[in-house]
Amino acid sequence: MERKLTAILCADVHGYSRLMGEDEEATLRSLSSHRKVIDGLIERHRGRFVNSAGDSVLAEFASVVNSVQCAVEIQTALKAENANLPSDRQMEFRIGVNLGDVMVEGEQIYGDGVNVAARLESLAEPGGICISGKVREELGNKLALGYEDAGEQEVKNIARPVRVWRVRSESGTDAKPRTRTQRVPRKWVRRGIFSIAGLAIIVAALVLVQHLSLRSPTTTASIPPAQSPALPLPDKPSIAVLPFTNMSGDREQEYFSDGITDDLTTALSRLPDLFVIARTSAFTYKGKAVKVQEVSRQLGVRYILEGSVHKAGDHIRITAQLVDATTGADLWAQHYDRPMRDVFSLQDEIVQRIITTLNLQLAVSEHGIVVAKRTDNLEAYDYFLRGAEFSFNPTKEANEKARQMFQKAIELDPKYSDSYASLGWVLYVDHIQQWSHDPHDLDRAIQLEQQSIDLDNSNAFAYATMSTLYTSKRQYDLSIAAAERAVALDPNSAQGYASMALALTSSGKPTEAVLAAQKAMRLDPQLRDLYSLYEGQAYMVMGSYDKAIPPMKRFLTRYSQIVGAHLYLIACYVELGRNEEARAEAAEVMRINPQFSLAVQKQNSSLIAPLRERLYADIGKAGLK
Repeated sequence: MERKLTAILCADVHGYSRLMGEDEEATLRSLSSHRKVIDGLIERHRGRFVNSAGDSVLAEFASVVNSVQCAVEIQTALKAENANLPSDRQMEFRIGVNLGDVMVEGEQIYGDGVNVAARLESLAEPGGICISGKVREELGNKLALGYEDAGEQEVKNIARPVRVWRVRSESGTDAKPRTRTQRVPRKWVRRGIFSIAGLAIIVAALVLVQHLSLRSPTTTASIPPAQSPALPLPDKPSIAVLPFTNMSGDREQEYFSDGITDDLTTALSRLPDLFVIARTSAFTYKGKAVKVQEVSRQLGVRYILEGSVHKAGDHIRITAQLVDATTGADLWAQHYDRPMRDVFSLQDEIVQRIITTLNLQLAVSEHGIVVAKRTDNLEAYDYFLRGAEFSFNPTKEANEKARQMFQKAIELDPKYSDSYASLGWVLYVDHIQQWSHDPHDLDRAIQLEQQSIDLDNSNAFAYATMSTLYTSKRQYDLSIAAAERAVALDPNSAQGYASMALALTSSGKPTEAVLAAQKAMRLDPQLRDLYSLYEGQAYMVMGSYDKAIPPMKRFLTRYSQIVGAHLYLIACYVELGRNEEARAEAAEVMRINPQFSLAVQKQNSSLIAPLRERLYADIGKAGLK
């Protein structure tokens, strides 16, 4: 059997049984949220996730330094996660790190090296880290951390005592174990009395929040502060579909519960007499223990649909609950147990029941609100859901995996409209991010969207994407027509209104574009900063440069690496005679992309010729070439 020396990280939840006994669903939501943070940090520190059982995590690292850095960042990040939970629902992990020889079998590792890491984890305090003597020796002074010598410990099923060290967040020399009277009261630490350590935690938490906010909408993002103004309720029934909880005990099934949530959102979104919050805003609450009244206040909706999905083999169980979020009153709850082959009719049934409960008095058949049985091939549906999960993570690697999943879905069902539409979007992302240099990408993407529409002429997502593609090719009439078709099919499509705003601005109709951008913001309030770019573009094109600057800055606060937004800001500053600020933005462009070419950027611009010439003349005045 193969053997190797590796750094092993073990983690589990302190008091997991108590948490599950008190509230299973809330515990699983918290665990899912915490695990996403942990898994992301393991990957960032070049570790490899090995396995998980219940609340435990096992990972390995080629570097001892990386393993301990990862452990410290996990505990710091989870403190920020727990800050959003009531004190009795906070979920604290204990972590152990060991350096040892392990046996390798496939993806798994075994042996005393793993066992020692598990024993170290059991010795750690909640929210704490214990490392072995071997790890401490290898670390030396490589990390600015403090270490407390806990001495040699007898641990279960390990023949020799293990030298144990506790990792402390404050840097300094090694310390002997503190006596009980010397221990720092944990409440002092929580209250931030020790300002240096407290500041370090705050800074680390802010960095984490910024990182998470740039990820896909399937990733947990920060919830708006409780002090933010409440959004008014629309003049018609309004609803948000919160992410259904994956109850399968297998994180690999997360894509399936997310897919069920997406399908229900899409089906409800087609109702012209119902206001539906966009998926991207609803998913910021994933894994969060929040009150429905607070969600109602932040999103400006009256009703909340929430639930859970348990998928085991060829059987599925869905629990759905409809709540009047303004009062917290339960309106309706139902359990569904069906074979997987009935998943589509099951979704139809949930949607129809919600419509009846909301007393919309609309016939389902008149408005086509059933969750369409887009494919009879459940394997193709499975691949499509996996591709959708990858496509929400805008990295080159994730985009490539999404491409593979959608292509596989098409192979399994060549008449699957949604797969063609999503594959076209993946090609567009490849093009705008310059991950692909194939000059035919946009043409191929348009062809895929057309195939999708040929298969299903009611696919709003395909029309919205088609609009964006036509704008990129400066075919404005086709672009506006496609966006209009998208919002006609789905009056709650934030993407449809954003595509329309882009098309209208690029074709020289900025006044109408502002209204479309503001509509997108209202439908998707949690991504307001994203849509603010479309608003800023429109104001810039109409010559209201002072109005254009604030929304552009708001966009750059969250998406600081987007070169195009810096270019628009340069043009506004030049037009207003604020030349120093324009040059500062130009320097930022060159910092982000040292190979920046103004000529290439101009060639790829979607603006009509007169606007394009003026924009790039202004940008050139700031020194960019």
